[in-house]
Amino acid sequence: MNKLLHAIVYLILIVAVAALVFEKSLFDKRSLLGDRNRAMEDYIVRLARTIEKADAPRPMTVPEAKKDISPIEARQVDTPEMENVLEEYPAQLETQNLETFNWDTSAVRLQLRQLYMLGPDGQPVPDAANYNKPMTKGKGTMAELMDQLFERAKAQQSTLNSTRAALAEIRGKLESAISEYNKLKPDARLLKMTEEELKQKITQLGQEKETLEEQVTKLKSRVEEQTGEITSLKDEVSTAKDETEAAKEENAALEKKIKQLQKLMQQMAQQQNQASGAASGGQGGTAVTSLPAGEKGKISAVDNKLMFCVIEFTDEAMKEMLGPERQGALPALKLGIRRKGFKGPAGEFVGKVALRQSVSGKNFVIADILGDWSQAPVEKGDVIFSE
Repeated sequence: MNKLLHAIVYLILIVAVAALVFEKSLFDKRSLLGDRNRAMEDYIVRLARTIEKADAPRPMTVPEAKKDISPIEARQVDTPEMENVLEEYPAQLETQNLETFNWDTSAVRLQLRQLYMLGPDGQPVPDAANYNKPMTKGKGTMAELMDQLFERAKAQQSTLNSTRAALAEIRGKLESAISEYNKLKPDARLLKMTEEELKQKITQLGQEKETLEEQVTKLKSRVEEQTGEITSLKDEVSTAKDETEAAKEENAALEKKIKQLQKLMQQMAQQQNQASGAASGGQGGTAVTSLPAGEKGKISAVDNKLMFCVIEFTDEAMKEMLGPERQGALPALKLGIRRKGFKGPAGEFVGKVALRQSVSGKNFVIADILGDWSQAPVEKGDVIFSE
């Protein structure tokens, strides 16, 4: 009997030692699971702060970026046809700092730790469709929060894909605009070459006009002399009616000569009128050579790489250059650029521009940046002035 008791005691000791070993192992696993659950809970809370609670609302007004789509023709278009390139642009995608989930509260953290759905009695609710196992989904469970987070993550991914599509569409429109702009550059260069040729022709016509005026002056002097002679001859004819036939023939010759002179005068007068008309038609009126001193406008856009800029002039400056009704041609002027607060070798002076082409019906003028005068790169907002 003692041997049996000893065997039972030893067996109990062995079982106790085994239970102690298992208990220690389970305690380590429990600590590991607890630490892991806390780490996962913290990461879920941090991840929730990156998920937006709701999409941004679509703005009530559509952004506008109107583009002139009227064809380029040799005529003035006062009201060109415009198209809003941002008509279908999803402006709500630009909304920033939308509200995100804030789960760093005791109530939400407790729900994240709640695996089973609890009933009014505080006990897990059995799931009849799953062999009466405790329900893991429903109000107040961790699954409720995770499903909410998952749905918003999918919506945020959809928003990201929409943003990518909008960027691709905007890039296409930008490439199209750049292509159209590059097509206009050769025409602008051709217009500049034509302008230089017209200036040379105007100078040549001016010289021809001066030569014709000198010839007309000489012819007028000769006509006056001939007129004096004719008057003298007429007096002699009136007082000498009884002169011989030779005198009559001489008188007839003189009259013929008068007709020739008159015809010559008419031809010279026509030539003078034609030269004056051609000169005035080529010049388009008196050209403006300078502007009153003061500020005339500002830089609206600039490309220092291609050395050109767009100037927005004031209404008064446009009238000074083109006339009260803006009917004149753009004068070939050189204006200064300065930047308030700029400290360069010449103070606020930045450089100079040469006017090239005006935009019909607008206060915008395209100008070339003169590199020889450049003190610093031209920037948007720089002031245009006349000395």
